[in-house]
Amino acid sequence: MPLTPPALHSQYLEKVRSAVAADPRLTALLAAGSYIHGGFDEYSDLDFVIVCEDYSYDEVMASRLAFAQRIGGLLSAFTGEHVGEPRLLICLYGPQLLHVDFKFVTLGDLDQLVERPAVLFARDAQMIEARLDSASIAWPEATPDWFEHRAWIWLHYGASKLARGEIYEAIGILGFFREQVLGPMLHRRAGQRQRGVRRIETVAGDTSAQLAATVPGSDKASVHAALLAAIALYVELRADEPPSEAVSHMPEALYDYVSQHTREEPRASLLNANQSTPLLGSHPRK
Repeated sequence: MPLTPPALHSQYLEKVRSAVAADPRLTALLAAGSYIHGGFDEYSDLDFVIVCEDYSYDEVMASRLAFAQRIGGLLSAFTGEHVGEPRLLICLYGPQLLHVDFKFVTLGDLDQLVERPAVLFARDAQMIEARLDSASIAWPEATPDWFEHRAWIWLHYGASKLARGEIYEAIGILGFFREQVLGPMLHRRAGQRQRGVRRIETVAGDTSAQLAATVPGSDKASVHAALLAAIALYVELRADEPPSEAVSHMPEALYDYVSQHTREEPRASLLNANQSTPLLGSHPRK
C-alpha cells in the first residue's frame, strides 16, 4: 500500500474504519486485494473483509446494505452469488466513483485464506494477528488437469456457436476462455499467481502477438481465425506443464470441426451463387 494513498481511497478507508469501530457486532476490519499484493493506484477497488461476532453474523448479513449505506454516497450494491461468494457485497459509491467490496466473515473463516489480509482495525489486534499468522493460506491455482478437462469443451462450445452464426456468443466465449484458461496459464509461465487476465499484457512476453490474435473482430472470418489462435496458444502453453492424461483426439478433432463447420465461404462463391438462376417458384425481394 502506498504511504500516501489517493485522497478518495483515504477518505473511504477512514469512513469504513469508523463504521466498523462504531458497530459492536463487528470485531475487525481487514484489507485485501491490491492493498496487500501490490499494484494499488487511483483506479483500484477497495476490498474489505469485515469480521463479525458469531452470534450476530446472521443479523449482520441481513443488514449489510444498511451498513454500506451508513458509509455515505452509496449509489448501487448487489451480492456476489455470481462469483460463488454470497458473503460479498459489491458496492459503487459516488458521485466521485469508487468500487468497494465488503466480505462479511466470522473468526473461524480466517483459518483458511487465499492471501493474508492487512489489519486496519481490531478490538483485539493481537488475537487477530495471531489468527492470521496461523491461518492456512493458499492461492487457488488450477492444475494442468483442470485446464485440460475444460479447455476442449469450452473451445468446442465456441466453435459450435460460430457455426450457428451466433457471432457475439462466440466472441464472449473466447473472452471467457482467455480469462479462465489462457490468462492463468500465461501467469503460470511467468511464475506468478494465476490471476486470469489481470495485467496479462505485462506478462505475455513473446506470446503477446499470439494472445492478441485470440481477440476477434465482429465478423465470422475474424472469429474463426481467433478460435484457431486460441487452440494453438492453449496447445503451446499446455506443454509447459502437461496434464496427466491429454484428452484423446485433441486438438485434431476440434481443428476438423472448425474447418468443416465454421469456415466462411469465399466471396467469389457467394457472388456466383447470387448470380445464378433463381429456383422455380422463388421471388425477388420487393
